Amino acid sequence: MLLLRLLFSVALSAYALVPLKVYAWGEKAHSVIDRTAIDALPEDGPNYLKRQISLIADSASVPDSWRGSSEPFSKMTEDPNHGWFREQFSFLKTIPRSRIEFILALYDEHQRLARLGSPEAKRMNVRWTGTLPYAVVEGYEHLVADMRLIRAQEAAGHDSSALQIDTAFMVAWMGHYVGDGSQPLHVTIHHDGWVGPNPRNYTRDHEVHGRFESDYVEMINLTEQDVQQHLTPIGHQNGDVFDLVLAYLAQSHRDVETVYALDQSGALKDPQNKQARQLVYERTAAAASMLRDLVYRAWRESALPSRTAGQPNPADPESPGYDSAAGTVPAARSPILLPLPAR
Repeated sequence: MLLLRLLFSVALSAYALVPLKVYAWGEKAHSVIDRTAIDALPEDGPNYLKRQISLIADSASVPDSWRGSSEPFSKMTEDPNHGWFREQFSFLKTIPRSRIEFILALYDEHQRLARLGSPEAKRMNVRWTGTLPYAVVEGYEHLVADMRLIRAQEAAGHDSSALQIDTAFMVAWMGHYVGDGSQPLHVTIHHDGWVGPNPRNYTRDHEVHGRFESDYVEMINLTEQDVQQHLTPIGHQNGDVFDLVLAYLAQSHRDVETVYALDQSGALKDPQNKQARQLVYERTAAAASMLRDLVYRAWRESALPSRTAGQPNPADPESPGYDSAAGTVPAARSPILLPLPAR
């Protein structure tokens, strides 16, 4: 254990000294993921979104445009939403059910490392740890709330077309983070080249990220049909949404070394390489499946009554479980939905 801790400390020290940047799946992959997800919605889902499929696909990469240095406030808030660098927060036994509580935990660790004079302190912060699962679940809850309004408007005989467009963009917004989360290099400190101990001699070249998610995707001309063939059956319809998203990101992390091994072998320069193609198909299909499932689940959850009645106010300092540092009670677990209809 002592040796493992030492190696991990060396890895993070090296990580802290490298000026890195994080991209997302390229525009093509994000667009294909979103189109595939919306086309795959079940008939009892929010099928009005299929009329907005071009808006959703064309908006799939918009969140990346919010990360420019020319818009510094936007960049500071948005950058963390695109990554989840798991090795950075291994000191946490449980991931907090609050974005604010998570950030405060990182700050406490930053302070501890700074007191020790550790170079790891420079990147022990929200920017270099990421908040991707919070962005996904926050987007999911926005979607539930908007869909509930659509149902209410339609029940009252009102036109819901404006809200339908609003939810379409919300799908694209949330879908961007879902897509990022399927890309193995978005869930590791090794996102732009291997850092720290490197016994397999993987590349430290920062461009490996783009070689996999943009260059190779363009090289093989990824299509919706490619992704459709690898979709999983409808799932994620019960259990806590935050927990499900964390598990989804953990699955992506298992392929970090696969990407590096493929790059090392030259596979990412070969459009005919079966392993490289399969990895792209599997990872983009994982994103499309997850996005489809979350959109469908949001629609189903929006049919339930709002849970505000009888619930303690999360911002009330007298509420049970209130965290005075975060100013809130940790998020409640997701409601239980009825079983899926027979298909």
